[in-house]
Amino acid sequence: MGNCCTTPTLAIGNKKAKKKPNPFSIDYSVNYAAGGENKLTVLKEPTGTDIESTYELGRELGRGEFGVTYLCTDKSTGEQFACKSISKKKLRTAIDVEDVRREVEIMRHLPNHPNIVSLKDTYEDDNAVHLVMELCEGGELFDRIVARGHYTERAAAAVTRTIVEVVQVCHKHGVMHRDLKPENFLFANKKETAPLKAIDFGLSMFFKPGDRFTEIVGSPYYMAPEVLKRNYGPEVDVWSCGVILYILLCGVPPFWAETEQGVAQAIIRSVLDFTRDPWPKVSDNAKDLVKKMLDPDPTQRLTAQQVLDHPWIQNAKKAPNVSLGETVKARLKQFSVMNKLKKRALKVIAEFLSVEEVAGIKEAFEMMDTGNNGKITIEELRDGLQKLGHHIPEPDVQILMDAVSNTAYT
Repeated sequence: MGNCCTTPTLAIGNKKAKKKPNPFSIDYSVNYAAGGENKLTVLKEPTGTDIESTYELGRELGRGEFGVTYLCTDKSTGEQFACKSISKKKLRTAIDVEDVRREVEIMRHLPNHPNIVSLKDTYEDDNAVHLVMELCEGGELFDRIVARGHYTERAAAAVTRTIVEVVQVCHKHGVMHRDLKPENFLFANKKETAPLKAIDFGLSMFFKPGDRFTEIVGSPYYMAPEVLKRNYGPEVDVWSCGVILYILLCGVPPFWAETEQGVAQAIIRSVLDFTRDPWPKVSDNAKDLVKKMLDPDPTQRLTAQQVLDHPWIQNAKKAPNVSLGETVKARLKQFSVMNKLKKRALKVIAEFLSVEEVAGIKEAFEMMDTGNNGKITIEELRDGLQKLGHHIPEPDVQILMDAVSNTAYT
């Protein structure tokens, strides 16, 4: 259900003078039961019903399709957390409700782990569900890599081990993540020794050995071929980790195309390119692990434990400490910027478009493409939004335009 933690750079406003009111306490009154007497109940055993009795909500940290994440301060201790407040009016279907309920159950089910964000409290009132979680304010994975002066294969090995350890813990406890990507890993704080933490379990599922799933979910670049074929199990998480490792080593995704269909076809083909820079100077051990994590046959793909047992991970501290080059850092920076553009575009969409309009966004863009050339000019975008009745400020139109122009997915 969206990121639970985020970086301070996404903060909007920072007013300390006034106490933050409950953001969902105004203008909402929907009765869900026949007869209109009972309100929707999402959580089975929330900590309480009044979050403001214990916490003070501060500045906005991030915004997603279903709710808003706020800085959250414990009134008695002053300790800071992140509070993801999910508006009940956005939970239109039983599936939406079940998704929130399952996200909470999974976070409660997973053990305390230094690389998994912890859930502290849950609150539910008439208007929203509030998840109080550990605050991760150390920034995104790629941003820190780019900020470092020296980026090496050894550093990539250390990051990969951490990410795969998270997957191992999840699988050991019967949880399949289904949305592993660099943006879902944040550093706990700005210290050089800060732990990297998995932050989002909104698409995760419980599973038992032998269970198969058919729902296509996740982020396109990181989807395993069996997800596209609608027949998959927890092996998809190792594939996603393999994609992250490939990007860590060369700065670009292994399966890329200009269109959604093209990316899907590239994933199905599963042809890896080890010829372009810097692959010739990457160790054979690293390339061997990438190949085995990105095996299109899930029955032959390494398990999380087998990845951790691989020589390249086992000897991570002995992996080459030679710089992978400025080209890789530049690519990682570009990749990170593109992801931020997508987030900004989604924020604009969330602010100005209703749930129904978001669901029909593809049709809207097709309508705007008056030139029928598969591309949209900023004039077409502006005119199309106006035809739909949305008078979006020019800077926000430009944000949307930049996101559409620079990413295969919005």
